[in-house]
Amino acid sequence: MIRRLLLASAALAVALTMGCSTLDERQREWIFQPSDRAWGGSAYLAEGMDNVWIEFESRVSRQSVKLHGLWAPAEEPRADGPVMLYLHGARWNVSGSAGRIRRMQEMGFSVLAIDYRGFGKSSAALPSEEMAYEDARAAWDWLAARYPDRPRYVFGHSLGGAIAIDLASRVHDEEGTIVEGTFTSIPDVASSFKWGWLPVGPLITQRFESINKVSKVGSPLLVVHGAADNLIKSDLGRRLYEAATGKKQFLLVEGGSHHSTMWVGQAKYREAMAQLFSLKN
Repeated sequence: MIRRLLLASAALAVALTMGCSTLDERQREWIFQPSDRAWGGSAYLAEGMDNVWIEFESRVSRQSVKLHGLWAPAEEPRADGPVMLYLHGARWNVSGSAGRIRRMQEMGFSVLAIDYRGFGKSSAALPSEEMAYEDARAAWDWLAARYPDRPRYVFGHSLGGAIAIDLASRVHDEEGTIVEGTFTSIPDVASSFKWGWLPVGPLITQRFESINKVSKVGSPLLVVHGAADNLIKSDLGRRLYEAATGKKQFLLVEGGSHHSTMWVGQAKYREAMAQLFSLKN
């Protein structure tokens, strides 16, 4: 994911001679890695989930957009039960997150998970930061229109965490925000790698600067990170947590990697959610 951005940016002389639009497109490709594939054998976990289609007119691309999503009702649905918008990270399509979706379902949530443009069955496009924000807002509005009387939460993993922070900083009807394995900004992630001394920051167009938005999140915020996350260091998650100004909690899961944190720390997840959001265990 983000490592590819740095490897390419290492050739600064080449990058500086590229056209601005070309550099921007390359970064969008490297950061999002849009795909119609699921991670490993995870797709089978999406079996039984309902297909959802969300259509809207994009102000960013000025085109008609059709997003594909998966809907997974809570195992024991209640009329007042919580619903969640799930925002995945880079590279894999929405069914690649089926394991996490199922775990949230087991915790009592009815979950809507979407693919951004360029992923899975959603409209074909090269994703961008602004397009992903717009896709998340369209999905949130879809969820709010159908379940206006149920508490709604937003969850984001990795790159999806930055998208979740942006959404939560703009809306005012979310009950809670949860991010896992996410970061303060793409430039900060770049500087955390061993070649982070390279001055690539000014060249980064897809910045995802959550650090400047998290103080605007009005709902309780749960920031989760795996202590063994070697892709996005837990220090970045903690810095994001420290910049938040509202009700918040930081959960560091020992042994959790970038991809296994929810599985390894599910019991701690339940406990943290019960404490921060007053959800039943």
